[in-house]
Amino acid sequence: MPVLTKQPSMGDVLKYEANPNYTREVVTLLQGMPYPVGSVLGQITASGKYKLSTATGSDGAQTASAVLLYAVDATLEDATGIVVLRGPAIVSREGLAYDGTVDDAAKITAKITQLAAVGIIARDGV
Repeated sequence: MPVLTKQPSMGDVLKYEANPNYTREVVTLLQGMPYPVGSVLGQITASGKYKLSTATGSDGAQTASAVLLYAVDATLEDATGIVVLRGPAIVSREGLAYDGTVDDAAKITAKITQLAAVGIIARDGV
């Protein structure tokens, strides 16, 4: 019998938000990859599009400012996605997905601090 694996869902990431009409926005995701649920995103200053928030850089996306709520495939073209853009909101720390350059505890802590600055709080074990 095959083993079924459940894909992560919004409920695995978003644990609390004050009002979805206030905390969520529809944004444009930069083409080039599939974005998983819980992607930690930053906004590119020049275009206004979002991509995975990198550990370093100068395009604006190095500052984490949103969390993607549903998986989006933007492999071939820009795509729209629903994000938590402002708080108050609580997300599961274990449910967050980071860019490959965010590869150690200090960089992850920096991203979580950046999200907290916009009212998105990451908690363990929620």
